[in-house]
Amino acid sequence: MRDVVENVTDLIGNTPIVKVNKICRDLPGDLYLKLEYYNPGGSIKDRIGKYLIQKAIEKGEIKEGGTIIEATAGNTGIGLAMMSISKDFKTIFVIPDKMSAEKVSILNAMGAKIIMTRSDVGPEHPDYYSNLAYTIQKETPNSVYINQFNNEHNQMAHYNNTAPEIWQQMEGKVDAFVAGAGSGGTISGCGRYLKEKNKSIDIVLADPEGSILAEYINTGEKKEAGSFLVEGIGEDYIPPYFDASLVDYAYTVSDQEAFLLSRRLLKEEGVFAGTSAGAIVAAAAKYMKIKGENKTIVAIVPDSSHNYLSKIYNDEWLKDNKII
Repeated sequence: MRDVVENVTDLIGNTPIVKVNKICRDLPGDLYLKLEYYNPGGSIKDRIGKYLIQKAIEKGEIKEGGTIIEATAGNTGIGLAMMSISKDFKTIFVIPDKMSAEKVSILNAMGAKIIMTRSDVGPEHPDYYSNLAYTIQKETPNSVYINQFNNEHNQMAHYNNTAPEIWQQMEGKVDAFVAGAGSGGTISGCGRYLKEKNKSIDIVLADPEGSILAEYINTGEKKEAGSFLVEGIGEDYIPPYFDASLVDYAYTVSDQEAFLLSRRLLKEEGVFAGTSAGAIVAAAAKYMKIKGENKTIVAIVPDSSHNYLSKIYNDEWLKDNKII
């Protein structure tokens, strides 16, 4: 039972872990899910929202009444908005136009200013969401661009918080850790901590088909990126703080695999998992088929399906996008 707290941001972290009982019953090994949607803003990004704003304040990058600016797929924005509400900061978020309507509605309700930008342009284009966020910050007095993709404190939030929780909850009985990568903070921060505890722990990357990260891990080559529907993980470039040297296995997961597994997690396990979690559990299953015997595997569930109701559980949308 949690204590009474003074602020909703005090509830961030200490999320539960649950065993998967049905989906992987025919696979060797045991799979456990760390349910990050138990954070008050509904995702793992609450952790960096709190941590990165705290660091910005400590470094004097923002003063009272200032504005937090970020390029985000939505969940980081919610985490930053929650922390900003507690600190009386304004928020501006630049969001690619492929993101779910639910996330945008939540951010609007939290009082954020939303700038929608194109998701069909690459990192060299001025309308690419991180480039546009940088431009807006330069034009906004008393503001800070959090820049999760190029912020060393991103992975430190997970090194200092998420990974120690996993180690303590599992009593050190972890043979493999599975996560996706967008900014790379979760897999790099958790991977480094877990490897320091036990260098034989396998770090496993789940990557959407169309992202370049798994190909880069497996071949060392940077292929041309494609498009994908999974939100929050996968990239078209190598993020600066994505530590590829930590990753032992990388699996590509199709949109169809990710969406259908998200639905199975709810129907068979009662776990309200978002699309990235579907991809992560699919990658965990691929790993288990090859390496799972006598292994204890922990996978991240970054957020819930509540943010994707108009997609995951909308059969017409799924048919239109050739998922079913």
